Amino acid sequence: MRLQGKVAIITGAAGGMGQAGAVLFAREGAKVAVVDLQEAEAQPTVQMIRDEGGTAIAIGADVTRPDDVARIVARTVAELGPPTVLYNNAGVDLESKLPVHEISEEAFDRTIEVNLKGPWLMIKHVVPHMIAAGGGSIVNAASIGAFIAALTAGYCASKAGLVALTRVAAVELARYNIRVNSLCPGATMSPMTERELEELQARGLFDPKSIYRMSAFGRMAKPMEQAKAALFLACDDSSYVTGAPLIVDGGWTSLSGVPTSS
Repeated sequence: MRLQGKVAIITGAAGGMGQAGAVLFAREGAKVAVVDLQEAEAQPTVQMIRDEGGTAIAIGADVTRPDDVARIVARTVAELGPPTVLYNNAGVDLESKLPVHEISEEAFDRTIEVNLKGPWLMIKHVVPHMIAAGGGSIVNAASIGAFIAALTAGYCASKAGLVALTRVAAVELARYNIRVNSLCPGATMSPMTERELEELQARGLFDPKSIYRMSAFGRMAKPMEQAKAALFLACDDSSYVTGAPLIVDGGWTSLSGVPTSS
């Protein structure tokens, strides 16, 4: 098992890619701290892991609040052990249907807080434990929105900032045997995505055929496909990879500007 003996913290793990990552990391031997805004929302993921014989705890916290982040790390250390894997998966895309000049200041600020400040705070509090343990791996969930105008201004700006933060952290932390990489997913199906697409389709704002322009495969990714990419970055299979943005988008960025017959 590729994460045997490891302790992992995964944020935004109540559903979607975070939940898939938590279950997969546990299958690979990690003890997992499942973090989401409300502890009750994280409990189903914990139960899934325990049902398979794994070890996990649920923690309700806001990753933009320093006291909450300190509590995440303290509980993880006390109940599971020092964390040597951190998967910063929590993220938001607020007012996702508005153009740059109509987004509210509150939505823009919150998006930057969750998507960029949150991972920085988690890194800040987890890294001392990784240093003491002799190393670790950090995976930051960015997006292809860091490279193309795929979503809103606040979201794309925050994810581009996260890719930059990843590179700086990778260089600065390499001396401590800590690797830092960013996972950059394309369109990925999740319960939240399904709800948003149903709402947009009901309002006549989404054409199902547009999925064919989001992937060379003509479909969205499954959360577990992104989880497997995160596992690669988290484990020793990627021992010489750091500072890298791993794009897992089914070819979306390669399709940019390419006409399709669908």
